[in-house]
Amino acid sequence: MPELLFEETTPRALLLLRQSGYPHTYEEASGLIRASLPQGELIYAENYFSRSVSDRAIDYLLANEQYAWQTTDWTGIDPATVPWQHILWRRDHIRMFGKLVPIPRFSAWYGDEGKSYAYSGLKLEPNSWNKGLLYFKAAVEQVAQTSFNSVLLNWYRDGSDSMGWHADDEPELGTNPIIASVNLGATRRFLMRRTDDKSHKFELPLSHGSLLIMGGEMQHYWQHAIPKERKVGDLRINLTFRTIR
Repeated sequence: MPELLFEETTPRALLLLRQSGYPHTYEEASGLIRASLPQGELIYAENYFSRSVSDRAIDYLLANEQYAWQTTDWTGIDPATVPWQHILWRRDHIRMFGKLVPIPRFSAWYGDEGKSYAYSGLKLEPNSWNKGLLYFKAAVEQVAQTSFNSVLLNWYRDGSDSMGWHADDEPELGTNPIIASVNLGATRRFLMRRTDDKSHKFELPLSHGSLLIMGGEMQHYWQHAIPKERKVGDLRINLTFRTIR
């Protein structure tokens, strides 16, 4: 992987935060915005990783010995049958109303030995770290000022794949967890809403190479989601680093 490169945050990100009225600061040298929400903290940079780093990251994460990821229709392919080189992608199922339903995205769980993770009735055992994931882990740890021992990868094949409203508040994440999110590929809407007042909403664009860190009491008082966007035809990969207690 190439070296880390900071780029200037786009006016769109600053405009959204200014319109929100939330207190925030902008660090021109790093491109980082630090925002204070009621019972929550955000660190955000819309173009934290350079285009070249982000492009190479997608090539690395989707490398396999059978399909060209750029031209393949992944909607009809079981990722468990693909000879992946770096990331062992899978498509899990959850039980809803007595039926097993496929989750609308591919995913993978990596981390330190023994750091299993349970959510939505699933229990994931970690795959071992590789060089590409460790590169991003070190980069986000510098900003978050904490150490992570695991990462959940989600691959949204196009705008039809999504993530429903939820909070990262599983018991094994501990009190006030810090969640660091690296985003690659198509820009998708990242929605946030208060758990005690769902009309209190906020939105940020997660673009190619962006970094988002959620801290403070965010996971106790806010939910987040990635909604379907039918007009989005390209893929998006999200890496969310976390610490299993």
